Amino acid sequence: MTATARFRGRWTLEDRLEAALRELPVEVPPGTASLTVTLAYEGGVIDLGCHGPAGFRGWSGGARREFVIGPDWATPGYLPGEPEPGVWHVWLGLHRVPPEGVPYEVVVVTSGTPPPDPPDPPDPSPPGDPGPPQRPPRRRDLPAPAGTRWLAGDLHAHTHHSDGTLTVPELACRAAALGLDFLAVTDHNTVSHHAELPGAAARAGITLLPGQEVTTDRGHANVFGDTGWVDFRRPPADWVAFAAGHGGLVSINHPLSGDCAWLRPLPPASRPRLAEIWHSSWWDRRWGAPLAWADLWRPDVVPVGGSDFHSPAQHQVLGEPTTWVLAGDDGVLGALAAGRTAVSASPGAPLLLRVDDDLIAVDADGTVLVRPDGTRTVVRGDRVRLPARTGGTHRLESYENEVIALCG
Repeated sequence: MTATARFRGRWTLEDRLEAALRELPVEVPPGTASLTVTLAYEGGVIDLGCHGPAGFRGWSGGARREFVIGPDWATPGYLPGEPEPGVWHVWLGLHRVPPEGVPYEVVVVTSGTPPPDPPDPPDPSPPGDPGPPQRPPRRRDLPAPAGTRWLAGDLHAHTHHSDGTLTVPELACRAAALGLDFLAVTDHNTVSHHAELPGAAARAGITLLPGQEVTTDRGHANVFGDTGWVDFRRPPADWVAFAAGHGGLVSINHPLSGDCAWLRPLPPASRPRLAEIWHSSWWDRRWGAPLAWADLWRPDVVPVGGSDFHSPAQHQVLGEPTTWVLAGDDGVLGALAAGRTAVSASPGAPLLLRVDDDLIAVDADGTVLVRPDGTRTVVRGDRVRLPARTGGTHRLESYENEVIALCG
């Protein structure tokens, strides 16, 4: 048995201002084995997702115009499982609507027949892309207290479960080949990738941290940990409370990055300590605005970095920047919660580490240590121990005031 529902219309700029997320109700009858939704529109950008009677079922944003949900397989970004009977809602996010409006059509097909096998993913490598190195770099010998060690990772990366091009296993292998110890997989507004992480991590020999990038028009935030889906429709204070209640952490993403900058109101008491101060969009690190933003955000901000990797064809490179965590029995998530972080330009770049009550500058000869109070000291030598100040972020700069490394 097959049934079809159609929705047609034109979204206007006034519609977007009134409510940027629209829900189209669809009745799914008992015995449905597959649900297929197709979106067509002209001009602008309309995001796509859905919600079933039992809760969240998927989100693909503007990356796709069609999705399928079946008992054993679903389009990446969506959760497989029997489509439960009842009223579903197709989500349309009016992300970009020009003054002339956006004509659209949504077709929803329910069927008693499961969907066919999934198609093979496309080849993600652009012509001429050499891929990651075949042999990972040698692990750096870094000073750490007994029972701990410094781990190198990237806290912001995407797969084909949102708008990336690599599968989870491909991304994991690429990160491991670059010498990273951990990687947070943070697809937009979905957790459909989480089920693949343990297997891909075991095969690649890397820690994959469950994550999701809670994505809205006025700001993005990463949620780290196996928290379950975070409702991006709620205010940001609710994201923080939900994550804390489910053992997760929130980081404000790329707060000064173009039209993805952080513009959401968030009471000081709800502001997370973690902030992605160093993002791949910080292409000129003589520009001090991210540091100034961090000082205003909260005095005890914990700096982290993320490449925001999407595709080998784009400018982002996994591990650039690299976030380092001093991990013990509490693992990566515990180290982040405790604020034991450092950020460098890449896995092999100069580093500034906090060990006990001291700072250690590694491979940073000729740089300048800048303390939270503004005092400066020239670093002379490849491994130099220097006194740290309590509170605030320390950093290394070049003689041109370019940020070389950060230390929480």
